[in-house]
Amino acid sequence: MSVAPRLHLLVPAAGTGTRAGTELPKQYQALAGSPMVLHTLRALARVKQAHSLGVVVSPGDTRMAEVIQREVALNQVRIWPVGGATRAASVAAGLKALLGQGADLEDWVLVHDAARCLIQPEWVSTLIERCQHDAVGGLLAIPLPDTLKQAAPDSRSQATLGRDDKWLAQTPQMFRLGMLSQALMHAGTGVTDEASAIEAMELKPLLVQGSALNFKVTYPEDLRLAALMALEIPREGLLVDLDAARGVAAGADGKYRIAGEPTPRPAESSDSTQDDR
Repeated sequence: MSVAPRLHLLVPAAGTGTRAGTELPKQYQALAGSPMVLHTLRALARVKQAHSLGVVVSPGDTRMAEVIQREVALNQVRIWPVGGATRAASVAAGLKALLGQGADLEDWVLVHDAARCLIQPEWVSTLIERCQHDAVGGLLAIPLPDTLKQAAPDSRSQATLGRDDKWLAQTPQMFRLGMLSQALMHAGTGVTDEASAIEAMELKPLLVQGSALNFKVTYPEDLRLAALMALEIPREGLLVDLDAARGVAAGADGKYRIAGEPTPRPAESSDSTQDDR
């Protein structure tokens, strides 16, 4: 009797986040009162179809364990300090770690960027529903909404390209563990997402329409936009620091619950302290 393939969520979080212009690695940057990666993991932990949730971090990274231990709902998250120099290397190492803990080559793996911190469980469930019987797998993506220009060497527009068949790739990206391991081994560490490695094997991943809110925090302005968006997306029990989200120095608590009415702000204190995170 065959066993149904299981689904594993894998989050590569070994990057340094240099483009985000932050002192901390991007995944630990404070966003609406919590480390960015915590928003991501909270959402993924609510994906009911998932059998496991794991995070790949850099060797020697102890901060992830400190972040996760704050949340009872995340006590089953696995942390693998096997991250490599590139995303592809980190994902490949994470797949190997999954195999070492009993995953099957036919199991599904959904790889998600730690910096796509506005991800919602229902978007992931839609991807699973669309791909779980697909021969290849697929990824969340959105049709390109803007006019696409081709630049000349002098930074002048020299052509307008058709956008009817252009999509912006997002994550999660969902593929069989064995297939993805093989694809990454053949494609090397230069690919920027899992679908690229699968495409290099002359396979065609399914494009499943996602949401524009599922953007990747890459540059400093993305951090502020994600913080503001976090205030608009209901998350059960999540407290957010409005002042931190708006980039305003706060002397008072300033915390509000998204799903309900804002709690009264405490009186200003002359002995206010700054959070050093």
